[in-house]
Amino acid sequence: MPSLLLIIFLYLPLSLVGLTIMLFILSRQLSRLEFYARLLASYLSLIFCASYGVLASLVLRLVGKHRVSQWATARSFKWVMRLTTGVRFEIEDEGRAYLNERPVVFVGNHQTELDILMLGTIFPPYCSVTAKSSLKHLPFLGWFMALSGTVFIDRTNRSSAITAFDSAATEMLTHRQSVFIFPEGTRSYSASPTLLPFKKGAFHLAVKAQVPVVPLVAANYANVLSVRERRFQGGRVPVRVLEPVETKGLGPADVEALMEDVRSRMLDALMDVSNGTKGKDVKGVVGKTSGAEVR
Repeated sequence: MPSLLLIIFLYLPLSLVGLTIMLFILSRQLSRLEFYARLLASYLSLIFCASYGVLASLVLRLVGKHRVSQWATARSFKWVMRLTTGVRFEIEDEGRAYLNERPVVFVGNHQTELDILMLGTIFPPYCSVTAKSSLKHLPFLGWFMALSGTVFIDRTNRSSAITAFDSAATEMLTHRQSVFIFPEGTRSYSASPTLLPFKKGAFHLAVKAQVPVVPLVAANYANVLSVRERRFQGGRVPVRVLEPVETKGLGPADVEALMEDVRSRMLDALMDVSNGTKGKDVKGVVGKTSGAEVR
C-alpha cells in the first residue's frame, strides 16, 4: 500500500503535466483544446502554489511572521500563472498606493475562478482573505488557507458568521491586519461589466472596526476567460484601486448607505476600466465590453 501511494504521489502530477503539454500542442490544430489546456494548467499551478503556501505558512509561523504568508503565496501564484497560462492582472499606477493602507477592508468584484490570480497580483502584506467555510476541507488549498489565517464564513449559520467577523475585527485592530472580501458573495460569470447585489458583511466589519473600505475593480475579462463559451486565452487584465472610503463615526444604521455608496463607485469604475478600449482599433482586443487585452 505505501508503494502504491508513492507511485500515485510521484506519477500522477507528472502525468497531468504531460497531459497539459499535450493539450497545448494539440490546441494549435484544434483551438477548442486551448480552454482545457489552460484550465488544467491553472489547477496544477494552484495546487503547486497551495503546497508551497502550506510549507511557507508553517515556516513563517515558527518565526512569528505567519500574517504575511498569504501575501507570499499570492505572489508565487501570480508568477507561476503568468508562466503557465500567459494571463496577468496589472494594477493601474493611479491608486496603487492605496494597497499599502492598513488596516482596511478591501472589496473587489467577483467574476470567475480566475479572480484568485487577481488576488495574487493585488494582495498586500498583512492581509487575509475571507472564504466560505467549506473550502477549509479541500486538500492543499484548504490546508494552506487554514494555516495562513483565512477568515472562514459559514453562510448557513448567522451566529457563526457574526462570531467570525467579530474575531476578524479584533485581529484587524490588534495586529493592523487587513481583510479582503468579495461583497457579491459569488461569481457573476458575466460577459459584460456588471456587479451582482452586494452582501453587507464587509461593510459591517469595516464599521465595527472603524477602518476604511478600499474598493478595487478588475476589468471585465470575458474575452480572456469565458466558462460558458469554453474560451481561455492569455492576456492582460487592468485593475483599478479606488480611493478609500472612511467609516469613522459610522454605526450599524449607516451600513446600508455605505454599501450602496461603495457599490456605485465600483460600478462606475468597472464600466470605465472595462470600456477603456471601446471604439479603438487595438490589436488583440476582442469585444467592446471588456477591458482585457488578449495575446
